[in-house]
Amino acid sequence: MSWNWEKPNWPNFTYDSTALMPLEKRFLFQSGEFIGAFKHIGTDDQDTLKIELISDEAVKTSEIEGEILNRDSVQSSLRHQLGLGAENPGTTPAERGIAKMMVDLYRSFAGALTDKTMFGWHRMLLSGEASIQVIGGYRTRADAMQVVSGPVHKPTVHFEAPPSSRVRDEMKQFVTWFNDTAPGGKTPLPSLTRAGIAHLHFVCVHPFEDGNGRIGRALAEKSLAQNLGQPSLIALAYTIERKRKDYYASLERNNKETEITSWLEYFANTVLEAQNDTIKRVDFYVAKAKFYQKHRGSLNERQAKVIARIFREGIDGFEGGLSAENYISITGTSRATATRDLQDLIEKGALTRTGELRHTRYRLSLGKPW
Repeated sequence: MSWNWEKPNWPNFTYDSTALMPLEKRFLFQSGEFIGAFKHIGTDDQDTLKIELISDEAVKTSEIEGEILNRDSVQSSLRHQLGLGAENPGTTPAERGIAKMMVDLYRSFAGALTDKTMFGWHRMLLSGEASIQVIGGYRTRADAMQVVSGPVHKPTVHFEAPPSSRVRDEMKQFVTWFNDTAPGGKTPLPSLTRAGIAHLHFVCVHPFEDGNGRIGRALAEKSLAQNLGQPSLIALAYTIERKRKDYYASLERNNKETEITSWLEYFANTVLEAQNDTIKRVDFYVAKAKFYQKHRGSLNERQAKVIARIFREGIDGFEGGLSAENYISITGTSRATATRDLQDLIEKGALTRTGELRHTRYRLSLGKPW
């Protein structure tokens, strides 16, 4: 089977730019919507939201690769590195490493891409991994770098990357292209187009022994941030993870040719979905601030505890809505008191109620369909 890097015109990707124009315009429009909404959040809530968005990306970009991390530990490491708190004892090297990479990406997005940038990320992600021969450098193993699945005796090869002997030259080309296509570069490209090509190009070279997916997604986010002129905080990995099969299928469909319109359309729509999700979360924080402003001083201790618990669940809230049993479990109160408290919250306009009897459920009254 022939791969895209074996084609005569590699790595000169071709695509239909007109198909991407509406998506590029929508991205810029939604970027302005996000910036405007974010400004309406208080400083403390901005910090909290940043931590939540970045930690979700850190956890989900690892989960895509099959590595399950503790979200609270990642968040504590992020806070520590951003000077907002102490790191939890027991935070693992993997949790600390992905947090460090995400903070470095957040702080240094505007800088030109270099080998040093990526080597640093690789060391953050994989320090202490005994099975990796080269950490903080490109792969050197002579054996083929393949993406495979299935049983050992009959594996399915989804992709084979260029041999290690070609990697340094391949990455020299990639780094030059990435910097030349940045805003202010020799040949600037639109936001979604550049980020999509960057991600596909990088993962097709597959320059590291491990960590290529995570670094590839970080490069896409760096690209988007450079085009926006600020950290995007887009929930890219969060969105990809929810439809992981589509992500891998699209990569596989586009690793054999250098015509990549279908990949760029897939990637652009994924970014737009991620961006829309982020905007919803910002709107949720604005609504949360307004909620507390409206109900400040009117909630008893039990009600305040339950409301805070619902907000911690985020946009999705309790699956199916809050029940009386949830209220009793959270507060440790009697059913009669729970019933009075819940009715009081409805009368105050803090909660809405749906259903009857044991199917009764309660949701925050925020004026939005959360």
